[in-house]
Amino acid sequence: MVEVSIICIFYNAEEFFDEAIASVLDQDYARFELLLVDDGSVDGTTAKALAYAEAYPSYVRYLAHPGRVNRGMSAARNLGLAHAQGDLVTFIDADDRWRRNKLSEQVALMTAQPQIGMLAGTVNYWRSWAGGQDRLVHTGHRLDALVDAPEAALALYPLGQAAAACPSDVMIRRSVLEAVNGFEDSFTGSFEDIALFSKIFVTAPVWFSSAVWLDYRIHPTSSVSGMLGGGLYPQRRRMFLNWCYSWLRQKGGPEAVLRATRRQLWRDRLRPATYRHTAAGRLAFAARDWLRQEGRATSR
Repeated sequence: MVEVSIICIFYNAEEFFDEAIASVLDQDYARFELLLVDDGSVDGTTAKALAYAEAYPSYVRYLAHPGRVNRGMSAARNLGLAHAQGDLVTFIDADDRWRRNKLSEQVALMTAQPQIGMLAGTVNYWRSWAGGQDRLVHTGHRLDALVDAPEAALALYPLGQAAAACPSDVMIRRSVLEAVNGFEDSFTGSFEDIALFSKIFVTAPVWFSSAVWLDYRIHPTSSVSGMLGGGLYPQRRRMFLNWCYSWLRQKGGPEAVLRATRRQLWRDRLRPATYRHTAAGRLAFAARDWLRQEGRATSR
C-alpha cells in the first residue's frame, strides 16, 4: 500500500543522483513510491533513472514530459503530482540526501497530528561532503508546535526573518496540494518552492520540527548558487513578490499578508545602492558572498 509519494525531478543531475536515490531506497519505512521526473536531461541521468525503474518496479516509476522537453522545475513537480498515489507527498532534489528515518518519523507525526497540512524539520546545510563545516538551520520561527494560517507566511522568508523550508525536507498532504493547485508553472526555477509554500501558509496549519531529516548539499553548481552568483536574485525576488500580491488579491488573502507583501515590494523599488541596506538586500549579498567563498573552497 502506497502512503507516501516521493517526487524527484532531475535535469542533468548525474553527479549526485545515485546518492540521492540510495538515501530513499534505504529508508526504514517501505510504504512509498518514488516518481523520477525527467525534465529533459541530456546527460546520463535519464539512463540511471530508467535503470532504477527497471530494477525496482514496485517502488520506482519514470516520468517525462511529452517529447522529453525541458519545462522547468514547477511543471516537472506538477507532473509528478499528477501521477502521485499517496495521501502524503514529499520531494527530494537530485543533489540532496535524506537521513534514514526521514519518512518513518514524518509519517508518524502527520498521523498523530492530522491537522498538519505541511511539515518541515531542521536542515543540515551539508558542506562536509566536500571538506567543509556543516551547519544546522531551524526552519520557521516556532518549533514542535502547530502554527495556524497565516502566521508562517508573515514569519518566514521572504516576508519575515525566519528560515524558509527546503523542498527536499517537507512532507505535505496531497489534499492540501490539490487545494492550492500545486506549483506555479510560471516559476521555472528559483522561488518555485517559495510560491507553493506561500500558498500553503495562508491555507493550512503547518509544523516546524526540531528533528533533522535532510542533508542539503551546498555546492557551487546548484540552482540557488547560480541565481545568487549570477546577480539574478533581486529580479527573481521582485517577480515572486508581484505574483504573490496578485495571487493574494485574487484569492482574497489575509490583509496582514497583503500589507507585508506591499511593504516588501516598496522596499525592493529602492535604488540599487539602497537595496544593499535592506533586510532582503543584506540576505542576498551575504548569501552571494558566502557561496563565492564556498565555491573557492570546494574547488581547491
